[in-house]
Amino acid sequence: MAAQYSIDGTTAKGIAASVERGVAEGGLSPGDALPPVRRLADELGVSPGTVATAYKELRQRGLVVTRGRGGTVVAETPSVASRRPPRVPQGLVDLAGGHPDPAFLPVLRPPSPVTPVYGSHRAAPRLAALEEVTRQWFARDGVPARHVTFAHGALDCIARLLSTELRPGDAVAVEDPGFHHLLDLVPALGLRTVPVSVDGEGLVPESLRAALRGGVRAVVCSPRAQCPTGAFFSRSRRDELVAVLRDFPEVLVVEDDHNAEIGGAPAHTLAAAGLERWAQVRTVSKHLGIDLRWAGVACDAITLARHDGRMLMTSGWVSHVLQETVSGLLRDGAVRALVADGEAAYAERRAALIGALGDHRIRSVGASGLNVWVPVRDESAVVNGLRTQGWWVAAGARFRIASPPAVRITASTLAPADAVRLAADFAEVLGDAQATYGG
Repeated sequence: MAAQYSIDGTTAKGIAASVERGVAEGGLSPGDALPPVRRLADELGVSPGTVATAYKELRQRGLVVTRGRGGTVVAETPSVASRRPPRVPQGLVDLAGGHPDPAFLPVLRPPSPVTPVYGSHRAAPRLAALEEVTRQWFARDGVPARHVTFAHGALDCIARLLSTELRPGDAVAVEDPGFHHLLDLVPALGLRTVPVSVDGEGLVPESLRAALRGGVRAVVCSPRAQCPTGAFFSRSRRDELVAVLRDFPEVLVVEDDHNAEIGGAPAHTLAAAGLERWAQVRTVSKHLGIDLRWAGVACDAITLARHDGRMLMTSGWVSHVLQETVSGLLRDGAVRALVADGEAAYAERRAALIGALGDHRIRSVGASGLNVWVPVRDESAVVNGLRTQGWWVAAGARFRIASPPAVRITASTLAPADAVRLAADFAEVLGDAQATYGG
């Protein structure tokens, strides 16, 4: 435990609050070890059961994790401390953020004027024009669109679905490696993450079956442009996964198709397979801009009722000004052409980087989406080595639970000629690491 912070309290709630205060104020940092239960109990003059109860509450709320013999430590992304992306050092090429190229994003023009309304929009939260466009968007890829609704982005929707469906301590199957914000969100909701292996076609069926047999109550996955590997479901893989899921009809399956328009892969989705409990979420932030905090959701009738019932009790609805803006962009032919150009450019840039790395016998994957995933032995050595060469890439640790180490490179803004230079620098860094660390 960090020497500069002392935990206090005489009750389980008091001890938990002291730890939370230490995390929120910076006295306890991610990875810091908490004292063993019996030692802290002796120091505070309380029973070991009181400390154990405090630690259990902290685990359920996503502030700490238990690592077996490694003890209890502060979570890498504790739910009381918002994690900001690290500042990119001046002079480095930023390939870590997972963001699209601004050259392929439209200029946003909110509608004007906006007529004042009396009261609220709770009686009619969705604009009819956007609802119709959303139905067409899902139906285009075979996703049933009878029941659709809106949310404030993918994570907002997923958090609402999980919190209405599950209870603290329940387990959620997630991709490993997977979307780092989702890996942060699940424990922050008091839920347990159960890793499911991913290969080039997405979720591995036998790994998913093992998680389901272990009692998970929800599955969250991406049908294409999987973050961080770029995997996407083939038709045969989708069918294999559906066969597994049909044995567990009560489990909620949530698909995050966040890159539906620029993923560069076909849509073989679980949502189109007739499952009993399902939802698919699509957002526009990756192809229309990050200021559009809007998501369309298609789902079964029960999931729709639970999502909208909770939303009506909280934020109520998505701003109609935002809805008008999204609706106009989705129907604009020039915008659709710009998005298509972006999808083609991203595919070219991914392929160029994978090919350039391959020329140096460096294995990487990235069949769809914006990123390329490169397995390595030592993430820190590679990240720091590339930093000295002028490149800023993301260590894979933030995306992993039990999967092997790697780094993630966002290729969306990387010109093919620059990919050649990056690959050469990558090879040099790996050579240096081998000489330093023995292979």
